[in-house]
Amino acid sequence: MTSKQATPHQIQTQLLDWYEIEARDLPWRRTRDPYAIWISEIMLQQTRVETVLAYYEPFLDRFPGLDALATASIDDVFKAWEGLGYYKRAQNLHQASRILVDQYEGKLPSSAGGLRKLPGIGPYTAGAIASIAFGKDEPVLDGNVIRVISRLFCIAGDVAKAATKKELLEAVSSMIPTGSASAFNQALMDLGARICLSRNPQCKECPVADFCDAHRTKQESVYPQKAKKAKIPHIDVVAGAIWDGEPFAATSRLLIAQRKLDDMLGGLWELPGGTVEEGETLEDALHRELQEELAIEVKILKPFIDIKHTYTHFRMTLHVFHCRHTKGEPQSIDVADWTWAHPNKLDTFAFPTADRKILSALKSMTAEHAE
Repeated sequence: MTSKQATPHQIQTQLLDWYEIEARDLPWRRTRDPYAIWISEIMLQQTRVETVLAYYEPFLDRFPGLDALATASIDDVFKAWEGLGYYKRAQNLHQASRILVDQYEGKLPSSAGGLRKLPGIGPYTAGAIASIAFGKDEPVLDGNVIRVISRLFCIAGDVAKAATKKELLEAVSSMIPTGSASAFNQALMDLGARICLSRNPQCKECPVADFCDAHRTKQESVYPQKAKKAKIPHIDVVAGAIWDGEPFAATSRLLIAQRKLDDMLGGLWELPGGTVEEGETLEDALHRELQEELAIEVKILKPFIDIKHTYTHFRMTLHVFHCRHTKGEPQSIDVADWTWAHPNKLDTFAFPTADRKILSALKSMTAEHAE
């Protein structure tokens, strides 16, 4: 699996020497606490380092250890996670913390196999935690490492396919230096993040460029190989800013609903509504959704705001209307919970990013009406 021009030892030496000087100074690299390292690795799943930096230390301040996380409410955890995205990670963290307290005496397993038994920990995350927190000689295979290894050895095939991932894993496993997996894995991650970029890789600055098959054959842009992405579909979603009185009156409150835990964005709060079905008007869709979710009727007063938002697998336009509640005590039919809240109190609840844009507009208009 090694390059025609280098032995694993040569690659190890060059990469570790570079990392010793060029390693990024990141807060989770200043600790040996397995709990803190676990939190960082979950946050870093599918999320840029720059984004995680704004959340990592505040989250640890709020939940400094397993006991604090396990005894917290899921609402508190979601609120601390608000804006970081991929909220299933927060739910898995909370669930895993309770399992660790109840079944593992409050300690993370030190082996990759043991870690994989916990919610939210797959092969890569298990390898990262086991190597970084416990010094185990385990490989990692995140997006940055995949890019480095596929170029280093010109490994062909769609990197999303199991067969290609197996070949990549074998390649990186063959290079792990005994007793130095933590530094080596983090060096690979840093190399992919800073030098071996998706576009315009900085090969002149790369410590292993002389050993890279893609660089030697001028095929950097060929690797890693990925299947063409399908066109992302677009959906229209409708929601109601439902008031129990006149909109923005001093005593008027808004109705908010909590999504079921097993739904997308489960556990977060939102303005009630749902997807517009084919052939429906926005208004008809809102009336139907409110009946199906909460068994209520409203009078739609006027359009409020349209929000465009992109998720991993689809794009959405969220159409929001000001409404007045007219009939029916809300019921938790297709929601986990509901409550009436004054606009100034909405910040205490955890909302998805798209809804937070609505709340920002509501807060501004509430302030204007108060003047």
